[in-house]
Amino acid sequence: MYLSKDEEEMLERGDDVAKAMQILVTIGKMFEAERLIKIRSAHVSGISYDNIGDAGLEFLESLKAKFSVPTTINPAGFDLLRWKEMRIDDEFYNKQIRILKALKDLGANLTLTCTPYYVNRPNFGDHLAWAESSAVVYANSLIGARTNREAGITSIAAAITGRTAYFGLHIKENRAPTVKVKVSGNLALAGYILGKELKGNEIPYVIFEKKPLEFELKLFSASLATSSGIAMFHSPEITPEAEDFEVPREKIEVEGKGEKSCDADLIAIGCPHTSREELKTILELLNGEKVKKNFWIFTSRKIFEESKDLVEKLEKLGVKVFCDTCMVVSPATDKFNCLMVNSAKALHYIPLRRKCHVSFSSLEDCVRYAKSP
Repeated sequence: MYLSKDEEEMLERGDDVAKAMQILVTIGKMFEAERLIKIRSAHVSGISYDNIGDAGLEFLESLKAKFSVPTTINPAGFDLLRWKEMRIDDEFYNKQIRILKALKDLGANLTLTCTPYYVNRPNFGDHLAWAESSAVVYANSLIGARTNREAGITSIAAAITGRTAYFGLHIKENRAPTVKVKVSGNLALAGYILGKELKGNEIPYVIFEKKPLEFELKLFSASLATSSGIAMFHSPEITPEAEDFEVPREKIEVEGKGEKSCDADLIAIGCPHTSREELKTILELLNGEKVKKNFWIFTSRKIFEESKDLVEKLEKLGVKVFCDTCMVVSPATDKFNCLMVNSAKALHYIPLRRKCHVSFSSLEDCVRYAKSP
């Protein structure tokens, strides 16, 4: 694999920069990459103490390097300002704060969101090294940026070196669609079902029954990534590169339908984190009625600050709007028996990560349930 003079010098430094470069060179050789390429940004996943524990904390604190490109990070285990309200214990709090300090010392922007495209939106054609799978599908498909599905460790290595290996979806011809898919019904469920039906290296060309809203495409991206290794899709008049490739002949149909229910004592929306438009939609669906059940919304600190007018109205109706975390990575949700969600990603991960059951409904039904006695 070809390395520039600067890259060779990084590899020979004998410090954490060299270790980061070694990781990228090893990955590059595994995938027969001809070279490394410079990236515009990195995004690091798995930074909640609930995810990485003491081993991850010690690893981050051991690093003696600096990120060389803008680097955002995934949600932590609690809202940094309202952690006591979430009933987080002191030990968990202290260890999570140490993780964040270590990442800040490395040069990370403490965005604490799985939707970095709402914080610092990349441009079409930008090469990235993003590790949050839902954001990878969104960036590739809806923006036309280029990133493979990085692991936490490779995204850190890329952030330090400012580079990633040139293979996979960084190469234009590898982004061609391989199967035509007609999608109907609930898009969060449809994406999850489609991911299970296709192979991990497939790229679907999706025909939606009706034009989706942006947040529906976000939920579709997240669920597609949850049930498969798929990292992008195309859709005419929606995705930037849809017209750049020949439409596949092979065709399948997927309908997003199905039920999973339990007597929910918490409605949790925001996996991935909500946008301002979603906050506005939820407020409109509430129509001035106060919620009669626990209703939590998760969003980024940036969207929260930009949407204080909406947040204030939602909280007056009994809704809690939390930042920096989500229902999957926070132990706060362990205190409930059943969570109702509109996200197939949350539907998948909550039973694996949390001590509670999960129910799935559309956003409209979630709000309707929250208002019911």
